[in-house]
Formats: sequence, structure tokens, C-alpha cells
Amino acid sequence: MKELTRAEEEVMQVLWDLESAFVRDIINQLSGPEPAYSTISTIVRILEEKGFVGHESVGRSHKYHPLVSKEEYTSSFMKGFVQKYFSGSYQQMVSFFTKEDNLSLQELEQLLSELKDKKS
Repeated sequence: MKELTRAEEEVMQVLWDLESAFVRDIINQLSGPEPAYSTISTIVRILEEKGFVGHESVGRSHKYHPLVSKEEYTSSFMKGFVQKYFSGSYQQMVSFFTKEDNLSLQELEQLLSELKDKKS
């Protein structure tokens, strides 16, 4: 699965939240200064070309919806992230975040518990 740019990911976050939307709906949900309609329209068309977004025609407009779930993208992204930055080792990743974010023993135990539950 292709990785998204920051702008594409921002638009996808909105579509995942709304489930389907017109370009104007997406613009209304974005934080910060309002981007140009044409900018968001272009990003949505790029997402459509990449296979992340589909559309249905509504009159002379298009209503867009995600074709890839947030969970699918997150899983693919995280696998690539771990491979790229931690040589594919989840242990190295957890060790890094433990040191960098000063995870407490309680937080680590909760992570272990969740991992054990998923394996069962």
C-alpha cells in the first residue's frame, strides 16, 4: 500500500471520520486557515487515483468515501515504519519509545497485557 503525504493523510482523516463527504464538507472539517477548494479537490482526486477514495455522482458534484479503512492504512503504515526505522523489530521500537517517552511500568504492563490478549 502506498504511503500518503501529510496533506493526503489529513484529508483521509476527515473522510474516515465523516465516512462520506463533498469537498466543501472536507474543507469545513480541516483545522487552520481554510485551504482553497481547488487544492482539496486535487488532493481528493490524487487519493482516488491511488485507490484510497471512491466517489458517487450527486447531480453535478461528487461525494467521496474511503475505499481503504483507517485500520488497514494504520497497519500498513506501522509495518513500514517499523521496518524503515527499527529494522523490522517491534522490540527495538518499544525499547525506543520506552526510553524516549519515559513509559511507566504500569503503561508497559498494560501494553504487554493487550499484546497477550490479541495473541489469544
